[in-house]
Amino acid sequence: MLEKLSENVLDKVSIDYLRNQVLKNAYGNDDTPIARLDPRVLLIWYLFFGLVPWFLGDVVTLLGMFIFCAATTRLARVAPLVLFVFALGVFSQTGYLLIVSILFSGSIDALIPLLVMTLKVTTCSLASITVFSGLDPDRLSNGLLWFGCPDRLSFSISFAYRILPIMFEELQNILLSFRMRGRAPAHETLGGKVRWLVYQVKTIIQSFYPLMLNMAKRSRTTVEALELKGYRYASTNAAVLKIKLGSLAIGRNDILFIALSVVWALGCFALPHVLEVLV
Repeated sequence: MLEKLSENVLDKVSIDYLRNQVLKNAYGNDDTPIARLDPRVLLIWYLFFGLVPWFLGDVVTLLGMFIFCAATTRLARVAPLVLFVFALGVFSQTGYLLIVSILFSGSIDALIPLLVMTLKVTTCSLASITVFSGLDPDRLSNGLLWFGCPDRLSFSISFAYRILPIMFEELQNILLSFRMRGRAPAHETLGGKVRWLVYQVKTIIQSFYPLMLNMAKRSRTTVEALELKGYRYASTNAAVLKIKLGSLAIGRNDILFIALSVVWALGCFALPHVLEVLV
């Protein structure tokens, strides 16, 4: 049983799997309901669901907002790797404190503040995942540009997503060069699998600096090519900016999404008062 579980873990911990998950999350969600929404609507929606929960303290209200953000994340079809990183981050921040309090019979007075903090972190994190992982990088860049963000910031976002395949290809080449000069431990037994996993993690850490240097060279070459083609002039030209943002339009689905979000938020704020009256 343990050997089968370790084999499944080793199958998941691979560069090909990580590359497929990241590329799927960046470019494989164009047909989702969230990706078809206007980026300006999603950015305004994120400002509400990413900031307002930090100023709330009612468990029922936060739970309702958490459920809505979880539903939008499900509609965005976020890659499992991103959800795993999200769960790991929430657990490392506040989740483990809540679990420890429950296991050691903590009082209600101790559980409620931890539950409130956990709901705040998870709600804001899910809102971020919905917008920044469920939206096409180019549309996200155009949305930020429409709100007046610097053109270099919006370009950096789209460029970072576009360079992901090159970065993973470069990392794979570096890892292959390490394997050619070294010898991986045998992983037929359970102990060998653990040593093999440690060896892989150590190799990835050692590959970090060569990867950064090689990607810096590639990025410099790309920027120089863009400057030769007049990118700086085009990014500040009003006519070019108008053409670039001409594809943004608020449609029927955007209005329905805004209406549903407003109704749900108002319901979350009103529900605690209704429960007090009923009780």
